[in-house]
Amino acid sequence: MAKQKSPRIDIGISDKDRKAIAAGLAKLLADSYTLYLMTHNFHWNVTGPQFNSLHNMFMTQYTEQWNALDVIAERIRALGEPAPGTYREFVQLASIKEVEGVPKANEMIRHLVAAQEATARTARSLFPLVDAANDQPTADILTQRLEIHEKTAWMLRSLLEE
Repeated sequence: MAKQKSPRIDIGISDKDRKAIAAGLAKLLADSYTLYLMTHNFHWNVTGPQFNSLHNMFMTQYTEQWNALDVIAERIRALGEPAPGTYREFVQLASIKEVEGVPKANEMIRHLVAAQEATARTARSLFPLVDAANDQPTADILTQRLEIHEKTAWMLRSLLEE
């Protein structure tokens, strides 16, 4: 039986732009997954006087992040490209580095602020390409992610104020 060729994608975005946007979204997915894993790790391992509030806050954050992963990956697929899905790919693509050991609660918060901001920068960096390609669905995803990452970074930073 002969292998059938996939139908050409014709959604009004050039092949070149679709590939470039998907590559950028792959980096966003990698940052988002790394942030998700960091947040979940800190949820499991936080200790100290802020335990209950941070444990619950981190759970709310990693749950939201988990749901966002699917949205980003499915947009990559809708653009006709495979979504990265291995730790190796995520480590290569992510701008966020993993945290070694188990930091104290306030250090966890500092790591999460930096990771939220890094993820926001990755999302924001895609806008010139997305805007030029007239790709509103991706722009919508980026806008939603930016709003969440910037708000979460602000809330986390607020915990560190004296």
